[in-house]
Amino acid sequence: MKRPKFDAVIEAVHYAPDGKIALARLYERRGATWSDRILLDRRDLAARLKRGKQFVTGQRKVFWASTFEVGEAVQYLARGGRGVITTEQAAEKDLLAGVPVF
Repeated sequence: MKRPKFDAVIEAVHYAPDGKIALARLYERRGATWSDRILLDRRDLAARLKRGKQFVTGQRKVFWASTFEVGEAVQYLARGGRGVITTEQAAEKDLLAGVPVF
């Protein structure tokens, strides 16, 4: 069975007081390997999702290099001219279920 392809793994998130994502801590695919931890603000995260990049939630396995425990896929939903990054279709604010907050 083929492993699903994804471009980045979000491991932690920081929400602003209004419920939107302020920062996301993630690993990004760089060819055959992965980046160190990087921080993206909401604008950059939304832009990458709009371009068709595939993001998932998850954690890097300790001492397993480029191996991750993968969770849900992250989607970009545009509502009334503003974007919402979510794992649930009916969410009124940004919500990455199961992702730790930092």
